[in-house]
Amino acid sequence: MYVADSRATTSASAEPAARPPAGRRGTAIAPTVLALGSVSLITDVSSEMVTAVLPLYLVAGLGLSPLGFGLLDGVYNGFSALVRLVGGHFADRGGGRHKTVALFGYGLSALCKPLLLLAATLPTIGMVLAADRTGKGLRTAPRDALISLSSTPATRGRAFGVHRAMDTTGALLGPLAAFLILRATTDGYDAVFTVSFCVAALGVLVLLLFVPRRHEAAQETAKETAQDTAQGSHPAPPRPTFRSALALLRRREVRRTTVCALLLGLATVSDSFIYLLLQRRLGVPDQWFALLPLGTAAAFLLLAAPLGRLADRAGSWRVFLAGHAALLAAYGLLLSPWHGSALPYAVLALHGCFYAATDGVLMAAASTAIPQELRSSGLAVVQTGQALARFVCSIGFGAAWTAWGDRTALGAATVALAAGAAVAYAFRPQAPTPAEVVPA
Repeated sequence: MYVADSRATTSASAEPAARPPAGRRGTAIAPTVLALGSVSLITDVSSEMVTAVLPLYLVAGLGLSPLGFGLLDGVYNGFSALVRLVGGHFADRGGGRHKTVALFGYGLSALCKPLLLLAATLPTIGMVLAADRTGKGLRTAPRDALISLSSTPATRGRAFGVHRAMDTTGALLGPLAAFLILRATTDGYDAVFTVSFCVAALGVLVLLLFVPRRHEAAQETAKETAQDTAQGSHPAPPRPTFRSALALLRRREVRRTTVCALLLGLATVSDSFIYLLLQRRLGVPDQWFALLPLGTAAAFLLLAAPLGRLADRAGSWRVFLAGHAALLAAYGLLLSPWHGSALPYAVLALHGCFYAATDGVLMAAASTAIPQELRSSGLAVVQTGQALARFVCSIGFGAAWTAWGDRTALGAATVALAAGAAVAYAFRPQAPTPAEVVPA
């Protein structure tokens, strides 16, 4: 029994009470989380090798306009929204197929890397990127569901923080690998895409061999829930369907989480545009462009785990909104007249802080209100809203840059982000965090 306001009832009914072991094992990171972190690390080396060179390859190499790049970038970052619900649905069906669906998604993305060698026009590149993002969309919700089900509510922020830190280690190594390949080879882009495929295949192999199909803690909790249901102490869990997943939006906490993520996503300028803006401001040579994501990744890596622990103690939404304040500060620096040598370091550090305070933290916050039987589908609902919003932002920002220039486009995004943050602060979920729930 807990002493808390009435809103705690929603969270408590969403997930059976956790029974963590005593001592250090109660706060240890589960092996499943570490295995998934290793998969994400390897896969991010592969994907970030491509991401680091893709803006320059498309704009400078193929001569795309900012609007054309915005369309492709929207596809790259937002197309996965169309299949996240599909991935979440199939992962929840049949007693938990999280690993199977995630494996298919990772494999599809790996197969797309060598296809970039054959794509040279806007439509073909768009199709390859759409297929790559389909793989990402299929795997993201099942992977995050596995992390959530492998952790207790009191340590979920830390678990997501550790996973994101490992993931970001790959994001740190990927651009560095791309930079070294571009400097060492004559036909640099083709070499980057080839090496990227080999690394992605290694990530699929690690997932296949080292990630269990279902975590023991999740199985034990499911057995307890089934016993309670048979005894009549709990209602029967909802059947995993698309309708039941969308019905989660009737829950106030899930609905508010999704709306806040959507509003803020509408003003979240794509990473690639941030790097292109920095290059234009500072005149960064083309061969050094691939190193810009390293700044974001380094800050993300250093801050992901500490901010995850902070979210467990101080509240996920405080950390989440503070992350958007960091992004707002990065926009402000890009709009300022300052041209000092420290500008790129400050912008990239704030950019990495934004991701460390929002990426895993949002999933940890959303998991609290989503029942175990629909964990993957529910997380996919939240991710879909956010991804669709960022898809719209990429296209809108590219169109505004083409029509009115980069500064005007960024100024509009800054105003939109400030307004969205104010609305999200007023509309944020109010469920208590584990640290705020006091035993009676």
